[in-house]
Amino acid sequence: MGRDNLVPVQIPRQVLTNRQLESIADAIISLYRQRDVVPALEPVREGPWCDQMRYRGFFADLEPYEIDSIPYVIHTIERVGRLSQEERRLAIRAAGYNTFLLRSVDVTIDLLTDSGTSAMSTDQWAAYDAARATPCTSDEYRRLVHVLRDATGYQHIIPTHQGRAAEHILSQIMIKPGQIVQGNMYFTTTKLHQELAGGVFADVIVEAAHDPTSTYPWKGNIDLPKLRQIVEQHGPEQIAYISFEHSVNMAGGQPVSMDNMRAVYGLCAPLRIPVFFDATRMAENARMIQKRDPHYHDTNIRDILREMLMYGDGCTVSGKKDFLINIGGLLAFRDNAEWTYDAEHLLRIYEGNTTDGGLSAADLACISRGVEEMLDDRYIGARVRQTEALGQMLLEADIPIVTPPGSHAIFLDAKRFLPHIDQDAFPAQRLAAEIYVETGVRAMERGNVSKGRNPKTGENYRPSLELVRLTIPRRVYTRDHMRAVADGIIRVYQRREEIEGLRFVYEPEKLRFFQGRFAPIEE
Repeated sequence: MGRDNLVPVQIPRQVLTNRQLESIADAIISLYRQRDVVPALEPVREGPWCDQMRYRGFFADLEPYEIDSIPYVIHTIERVGRLSQEERRLAIRAAGYNTFLLRSVDVTIDLLTDSGTSAMSTDQWAAYDAARATPCTSDEYRRLVHVLRDATGYQHIIPTHQGRAAEHILSQIMIKPGQIVQGNMYFTTTKLHQELAGGVFADVIVEAAHDPTSTYPWKGNIDLPKLRQIVEQHGPEQIAYISFEHSVNMAGGQPVSMDNMRAVYGLCAPLRIPVFFDATRMAENARMIQKRDPHYHDTNIRDILREMLMYGDGCTVSGKKDFLINIGGLLAFRDNAEWTYDAEHLLRIYEGNTTDGGLSAADLACISRGVEEMLDDRYIGARVRQTEALGQMLLEADIPIVTPPGSHAIFLDAKRFLPHIDQDAFPAQRLAAEIYVETGVRAMERGNVSKGRNPKTGENYRPSLELVRLTIPRRVYTRDHMRAVADGIIRVYQRREEIEGLRFVYEPEKLRFFQGRFAPIEE
């Protein structure tokens, strides 16, 4: 066979993932199996160079084939740290066994958070560079408002520098001291802002959310009888609002069903109880609805998202997640001008102008483009599949995780992983530290340390879920990285009986998981 009969398939360096190359191979194999029906080409113009040639041909009646891999290629690479196991052991000790306090240069694969760790696209960086800086109302602000109104259906768009700023403002304008805020499981900063405003948080998530072994597909749902009971007991006027999170983080990234959102709003709207979404991971929740609810299998993500937000009066967003940006947040109201006026008043005091929320015009440009990209069905499908793939690798090795796998992270069940460690010895905190020593992977605790202490008794809350979160940044890692993470955790599981608990050596009063320091109990 001469060179004239060869078709080169040349692989660019550091651009395609192994999964993409596998998809290309599958496509070639599929074509080869149908080679007998591929017609020949008839030259209609010839020349000494291939780009001078022209052919006449006919389309073959081939079986359809679709590339099943991430819908983007690698544009820029970032080198990662790589220490020996002994060096990692010294590093975690220096960090007080708190993965938050590790130096990023000492981390190989960083699964601490998906907040502000996404890879921005070339279109986002181009928009960033093209934005005109101004202290006044920028063109990028007007574009941002247009994009977000179209995506959410909400009329009042208030940018903030990040999500907790939106949480703070919403809590201050909506909560009167002593009022109850009902929500589908707490989140650390959200609950703290509600309490600082004088509110009392009440968890009304479905019971299945507290069982990591349950396979109920909508573990983020609000339990309607629980919600109704609190309303009847205290009266609607004593309920500040419903804090309704999409893809509930502390429950394991578990989604909320469309039926549940519709039912909650149907109960609250006649009673004039506002419903506010924590829509930080709204696109991921929409993808879960598309995947799990047969009524929405053929509905695109953009339309699912618009319907989701119909069943609320407003939302807060940490844009550093689904919006695919490095910094930024959002507070939005559907149509209430009074809430908007009050929120903008606090925004001017604490954040910046109402047209920037403390962000630069370039940051606003990145948000606008990021919102468009998060609504791409191919992207969000690949995003959630990557998380599910890591979960499946661990399940196949009998590693205890929260099931079913969530949308943005896989959560290890530390109670089942390390059953010999009492919850007051912080098994999730120790497990996160041990995973780092074994693999160089940084994860984070979501359990007893995160929940804190009862201010009246001083005792740890001992939540039902004692978890380690493996959070997948968006558009950053490949399936090969996920395989390496799974293999490392399996090695830790094989020696789990050797692992002992931790004790505090420094304990901050609030949000202790950020800065707390620990030492092994045996020391």
